[in-house]
Amino acid sequence: MTSRKTPALRRALLTVTSTAVAALGVAAVPAHAAPDADRDHRPGPDRHAAGEPSVIAHRGASGYRPEHTLAAYRLAIRMGADYVEPDLVSTKDGVLVARHENEIGGTTDVAQRPEFAGRRTTKTIDGVTVTGWFTEDFTLAELKTLRAQERLPQVRPGNTRYDGQFEVPTLDEVIELVKRESGRSGRTIGIAPETKHPTYFDSIGLALEEPLVRTLRRNGLDRRNAKVVIQSFETGNLRRLDTMTRVPLAQLVDGSGAPYDLRAAGSATTYADLVTPAGLADIASYAEWVAPTKNLVVPRDASGALAAPSALVSDAHAAGLSVVTWTMRLENQFLPADHRIGTDPNAPGDLPGEIDAFLDAGVDALFSDHPDIAVATRDAWAEEQGAA
Repeated sequence: MTSRKTPALRRALLTVTSTAVAALGVAAVPAHAAPDADRDHRPGPDRHAAGEPSVIAHRGASGYRPEHTLAAYRLAIRMGADYVEPDLVSTKDGVLVARHENEIGGTTDVAQRPEFAGRRTTKTIDGVTVTGWFTEDFTLAELKTLRAQERLPQVRPGNTRYDGQFEVPTLDEVIELVKRESGRSGRTIGIAPETKHPTYFDSIGLALEEPLVRTLRRNGLDRRNAKVVIQSFETGNLRRLDTMTRVPLAQLVDGSGAPYDLRAAGSATTYADLVTPAGLADIASYAEWVAPTKNLVVPRDASGALAAPSALVSDAHAAGLSVVTWTMRLENQFLPADHRIGTDPNAPGDLPGEIDAFLDAGVDALFSDHPDIAVATRDAWAEEQGAA
């Protein structure tokens, strides 16, 4: 069914969600600112109580707080997110912590810490030369002396007011928060950890899979009905995790290039190959979700506006996979041309309109930096479906 919400109604929805943010004590964003038949499949993505698609808070409520902090995850949960997403990297002493990348120069104050100046170095990560400070060169105790900072200060200047306030959290701390907030809210909050650069971390003796599974088991979460889904852009570590854990797995798919583990092994398989019917059937042999970037689900035309949905969702569903897409962000620069408002790339655009298009396309879940808007839009969309 095609959404009937008008642009005016969507703008009203933005106003309502901003009011809800204020009620939570949050500063609103400034205006300038075939499955294998013999395989015992784990459950697909949990859907909201009424059966509507799930909202996964991308790195927490990262539109309102520095990403991958307990404050960002807590806010996302209180905004109604069904899941929070911690990206996982390892410390020198093998502890999993939540950072978007193992290079932390842009997400912590390490560059302003003279005692760590000597740790700055250059490495090759997934074939790319990167210079900075890396989590694997710090013990957990050392990382805990650092403080998080906004990764996109030019885009989200309002978030910089929180620079220097929050620690780098461990996976255990994220799970503890989720359990506490689940009890407080009376609803079960999910976690969607992503393993970052698993081939690289394995090559330096800091494999991510074993400590991840151990942590899930220690917290009673390695079970079929746990509200957990593990993601990766690589394929090999998901195949390995398929033999190690009972929780659902999600194959992330980028819009270009190929999984690094396959490139490193000399394979010619690309991300585009993964979303063919044959590729999706193969994913279904080790995972329950496919997680394509949003342009693979609803492409953009030559003008940058949304075009007709691709066949990916229907093909994935035919293979027995559920579909989660990424990433829904409020600022114009991240939106299709027909959902931008004004010309300022950092100003808020029509995010509800974009989300509607993907819900209409049949996705089962979506990632958003702005979970308040995503939840409100999802709920309004679901109510509209029920009324039809």
